[in-house]
Amino acid sequence: MDVIETEVALAERIRDAQGPIRVLGGGTRAIGRPVQGEALSVAGLSGVVDYEPGALTLVVKAGTPLDEIEQTLAADGQRLAFEPMDHRGILGVEGTPTIGGVVAGNVSGPRRIAVGACRDFLLGVRFVDGAGRILKNGGRVMKNVTGYDLVRLMAGSRGTLGVLSEISLKVLPTPETVATLTVHGAEGGGALDAMTRAITSPFEVTGAAHVPGSASAVHLRLEGFSGSVAYRVEQLKSRLYDLGEVTVETAPDSSAELWRKIRDVEPLQDAYALWRVSMKPSAVYAGLLPAMSERAHCDYLMDWAGGECWIALSENEAASLAKAHGGDDVADGAAWLHRGLQEAVADRLINQGGGGHATLIKGPDALRGAVSVFQPEPAPVAALTAGLRQKFDPKGILNPGLMG
Repeated sequence: MDVIETEVALAERIRDAQGPIRVLGGGTRAIGRPVQGEALSVAGLSGVVDYEPGALTLVVKAGTPLDEIEQTLAADGQRLAFEPMDHRGILGVEGTPTIGGVVAGNVSGPRRIAVGACRDFLLGVRFVDGAGRILKNGGRVMKNVTGYDLVRLMAGSRGTLGVLSEISLKVLPTPETVATLTVHGAEGGGALDAMTRAITSPFEVTGAAHVPGSASAVHLRLEGFSGSVAYRVEQLKSRLYDLGEVTVETAPDSSAELWRKIRDVEPLQDAYALWRVSMKPSAVYAGLLPAMSERAHCDYLMDWAGGECWIALSENEAASLAKAHGGDDVADGAAWLHRGLQEAVADRLINQGGGGHATLIKGPDALRGAVSVFQPEPAPVAALTAGLRQKFDPKGILNPGLMG
């Protein structure tokens, strides 16, 4: 595996490539269809280029470890507000997550409902496209929006349009106080009601999640100055008392651990196959979950006030599905459910006309290679996508097929 240490070397390597390239950072986010090609790691492109705490801006090389960035920001009382998820637990891998992988996947956590996604914090990028050209877009300060759309386009492109070499980000101060309200026993429509009341209130909720199970509960996070948080906690409690027992956690470490587990989908990390579904919350509870319960027994976890639904399938259940539907192995059972899930998400009666997408996040190579990992795009959108890839990767060598 080639480990690139300079942007110029990266450009030369891509320009001279004679075949497919499998782009890697820390190797912790193997999501998408398996890519056959020579591994190329940008982990050697590492380090903080510029950090201006007063301007709330950070410029780093793409291979910089996420831990290093978080430690640098914490020393000045700042953070990456979009709260990027760590996929190592659910994918069962080791390695070191990098900021390039975060941006390439547009990886965002529970706080997205309040502050936006990773792409909303991007100020600028440098990258090498599939022709070996070094391109720069955006800037290093928040007021500079030159090429803004292209900067956002790179977030979530997963190395198929270009290989990131440098990233400029907006950062935010770490709040003084955090509190977590838990509505115990909330399930189904009651859980959705609790989250909806919270995020439509004026109390600036920065996390709203539903963790089902024997101890089903809705968790709601409030952050800010201590006096403000104390006031908002009491006001929010008064709006939720009829939905179940409400408790409040004010210990910072306890709240941080709870939201880390939600962010990293820890309750479902032992799943054989795991999907991330994004669609209208009311459609998830009223349409998608009932439709899927008719197909298989699955576990789930809700984040983003129901806008993000994680659906987990056990190996035993996948084996039962394979047997029931004429499959040859366990992966066939998961593939059958996968196709049904994406069909349900695309069904306007189920999604209440709101669209959405279902992505296979975890599964064996046999499964990921047999299905459309990402929600199939409508023909007009697929044509635009193909046009972009042809423009930025004319040789078709950057992670080919990964998002196909």
